[in-house]
Amino acid sequence: MIKQTYKINASVSQVWQALVDPVVIEQWSGSKALMSDEVGFEFKFWDGDIWGTNTNVITEKLLEQDWFGGKWREPSKVMIELAGDQKGGCIVTLTHENLPESEEENFAQGWRDYYFNAMKELLEQ
Repeated sequence: MIKQTYKINASVSQVWQALVDPVVIEQWSGSKALMSDEVGFEFKFWDGDIWGTNTNVITEKLLEQDWFGGKWREPSKVMIELAGDQKGGCIVTLTHENLPESEEENFAQGWRDYYFNAMKELLEQ
């Protein structure tokens, strides 16, 4: 299991938009994205290398997804929780479960380098 927390100096609504708006996702990820904030929506990131389904959405609070990558038979479970802080920023808590053990370290690094730190860099400009 991967559990990570990030502090982003942007509003909760800005971080939410960076999670669900494909135009903003493409800005921080540098690649094509298919995404929405609708439950049941089938998303694709990094030109289809990662794909899955939104399973639970509470606007500006919670995004839960089933994620697939490579030749996985079963999805991994991603939960991203957002909360505001006293300074108007956003605390992001990521939980990623049911990953193939051999890929856990790679995904932990990927979340940091290519997902949340990239998003943070864009939003804190």
